[in-house]
Amino acid sequence: MVHHVARVDWSFGPASSDPAERATGLARHTLVGRDTGATHSELSVSRLEPGGRVGRHMHSFEAAVYVLAGGPVLELGERRLRLEAGDFALAPIGLAHGWSNPADDEARWLTISTPMRTAPEERRADTFPAEALESDAAPARPAFGHPGNRWVGHYPGTPPQAEALALPDGARGRRPAGMDTALLAYSGISVKMLVDRTFGAELLTMFTVDYEPNGAAQVHDHPFEETYFFLEGEIEAVLDGREYTVRAGDVVFAGVGSTHGFFNTGTGRVRWIETQAPQPPARHAYRWVDVWKRFESS
Repeated sequence: MVHHVARVDWSFGPASSDPAERATGLARHTLVGRDTGATHSELSVSRLEPGGRVGRHMHSFEAAVYVLAGGPVLELGERRLRLEAGDFALAPIGLAHGWSNPADDEARWLTISTPMRTAPEERRADTFPAEALESDAAPARPAFGHPGNRWVGHYPGTPPQAEALALPDGARGRRPAGMDTALLAYSGISVKMLVDRTFGAELLTMFTVDYEPNGAAQVHDHPFEETYFFLEGEIEAVLDGREYTVRAGDVVFAGVGSTHGFFNTGTGRVRWIETQAPQPPARHAYRWVDVWKRFESS
């Protein structure tokens, strides 16, 4: 089975990009893609210099981004949005979008996308220029919590579970919460979905994962691909029977059928951004190796 573990090196220089994006001051580096064995996923990091821009364009695939640093402006459809670290957004197939960086500091973001894999010699175009946004309105922070807000959100991270799951305020008048905003907690692990079908995505998911000390996900596999971008802490990982220590600044890819498990044997919390493509099925998204192993000798 296919897996990949690497250190993220932010020293990459300007990369050649699709001319449809008409970019200046942009550097992009692919972390997971065809070269690492991925079929459905492409994970990349981007840097945009102060004053840099990425012209409006659209893709024939789906893409989601998570802002890591800086204050970039994202033109998403007909809106100009001023983003900051912890913001995330979805660019559905065919939706025009572009970037600029009016701030004094470099902007950095993580992108997960779902380009169609074709033979290298086919060279099928999947990124196309789009018309400029007619509105000259100044960029604004997204209206988080507004029912009309679409394809953009903010999540700064999950506090320790004892704090995150506590209910200090009264039952009446509490800020409303439902399955679309819920925190999923199990075995010392907290999962907060960011981009999924509820958010408007059809082909991918993106979410945060936080491990408490002694948190663990036992060895399992999936009928889809996963990528992991580590933000904080250090954890023991087992991928296809091989043991690794992964920490903040690392990236991991687990292909379809690649067995993997994560074990926080340290004293600190661990946090990462995780993605999946295609989206998980409604049932049988996990296959726990130890559960099925007992049938081998029967």
